[in-house]
This record gives sequence, C-alpha cells and structure tokens, in this order.
Amino acid sequence: MAFWIVGVLGLVIAYFLGSIPSGYLAGKLLRGIDIREHGSRSTGATNVLRTLGKWPALVVLIADVLKGVAAILVARWFCPWLTTELSPTPPTASDLQTWGPWAVCLAGIAALLGHGRSIWLNFTGGKSAATGLGVLLAMSWPVGLGAAAVFGVVLAIARIVSLSSMLAALTAIVLVCGFEHPLPYRLLVIAGGLYVIIRHRANIQRLLAGTEPRLGQGRPDAKAEAQL
Repeated sequence: MAFWIVGVLGLVIAYFLGSIPSGYLAGKLLRGIDIREHGSRSTGATNVLRTLGKWPALVVLIADVLKGVAAILVARWFCPWLTTELSPTPPTASDLQTWGPWAVCLAGIAALLGHGRSIWLNFTGGKSAATGLGVLLAMSWPVGLGAAAVFGVVLAIARIVSLSSMLAALTAIVLVCGFEHPLPYRLLVIAGGLYVIIRHRANIQRLLAGTEPRLGQGRPDAKAEAQL
C-alpha cells in the first residue's frame, strides 16, 4: 500500500514541478505584465525572449530545464527512500531495480504534461521542449547532451527554434533506442518526443508554408503559441 501511495505522491510532485509557470512569473515580476497577452501569447522561453529580452529568457529556459531535472530526481531518489521508510516490509533491491525505471518514466511524462498543461494557467502552457531536455539530462545525460547539441547546431544554422526543438526530439528518440536503456526510458523518450512534436503542429504548418519566423524576426501570427 505504501508503494502505491508514494507512487501517486511522486507523480503529483512531478506534475506540480512541471507546472511552475516560469515565463508567466517572469512577466509579472519584471514588468508587471501577463506575458500571455503579449507576443505569441505563450509562457515559453521564446516568447519571453521576444517580450522581455535575452536575460529573462535565459533564466526562464534554465528554470524550465531544472523542472524536468527535479521531477526525475524525485522519482529516482526520493520515492524509493520514502517507500522504504513508510513500508513495514521495505522493497528489495530487485523490486527497486524493476520499478525504478517505470517511476522515472511516469514522472517524466507528468512533468511534460505539467509544463504544457499547467494547473496555474488554466491548463495551458509551453511546448515542453526545455522541460523535456531537463528530463533527458537527468535520465540519461548522453541522450540529453546529444539532443542539446542537435538543437544548438540547427538553431545556429537555421535560427528557427521550432525546427531545432523537433529535430532535437527526434534525435533523442534515435539515441535512446540506439543505446542500452531500460524499456521504460525508451517509452518515455518516444512518448515525450512525439508529444513535443505534436505540440509544434502549428509551427510545422508555418514551416511548410515558409512563414515560420527566425530568431530576431517578428511573428506574423501573434496568436500562435511559443516555441518552448
């Protein structure tokens, strides 16, 4: 019973970590504005960049990455410890080895959903790319660094955040399937990568139409969602 209680608690914590509206808070604290009423009307780091400037955007980006990292740390260390403390029959090392990766998988998904569907913003939010990167780095740093490298290279060449984010998500899927990882980790990255890409469906349409803005350009569609 204690295992299931702690499992649900871990998912709730991961969701609430992911749902922290970093971009929204930056707008309120720095300029007293609701960032959802400016630029692309999103709380993502890209809209923060266009609305508040590069340093607030960098802080929001780091905060969003750390949300993903924190969710995985909760699943990997806090939940097993709490289960051991609460349960009259503590789980064996074999039990933790079996269930640990699944806890990481579910916590990662909860964090992504929290960022994209924040309870504090009427279940709206960003596109989960930055939080997804944090999940990757905490779960498997080689996969996370590989995805981050692709993001950086594509952004430097094309200067399109949405394209960089989607290619990074695809890279993560390829890497997690190519390296030795538990099945839950692979399922998490595949599901999370597809989720990030689906959240960019409006950007895909603009890319195909040749109207997706590059960094430094204004947005023709102010009602579209931000990139991250």
